[in-house]
Amino acid sequence: QVQLAESGGGLVQAGGSLRLSCAASGSISSINGMGWYRQAPGKKRELVAVIKSDASTDYADAVEGRFTISRDNARNAVYLQMNNLKPEDTAVYYCKADVVRGRSLYVYWGQGTQITVSS
Repeated sequence: QVQLAESGGGLVQAGGSLRLSCAASGSISSINGMGWYRQAPGKKRELVAVIKSDASTDYADAVEGRFTISRDNARNAVYLQMNNLKPEDTAVYYCKADVVRGRSLYVYWGQGTQITVSS
């Protein structure tokens, strides 16, 4: 099995910064894409940022220019640096990893970490 452990959530004032971390552990051959998603109360889960194995990235329009995704392949980890946070960024943030195990690809999710941005 594979586990994703997230850390770095919390309460911050508008304009502040936070950094999320997510590390994958377990039976892993390699990891393709890794990403961050978020879900606000009453809303669907949405993509925040993704990073592929070649380090190419993609961001939601709402966070472009404020958030930066990065990864450390040696640690099977992905990070999200969030700057200039806004109240509308308040949500539970989930890490996602596309893990290769043997000849199969599996999708794993972290347990989620709450981010609350006060105005």
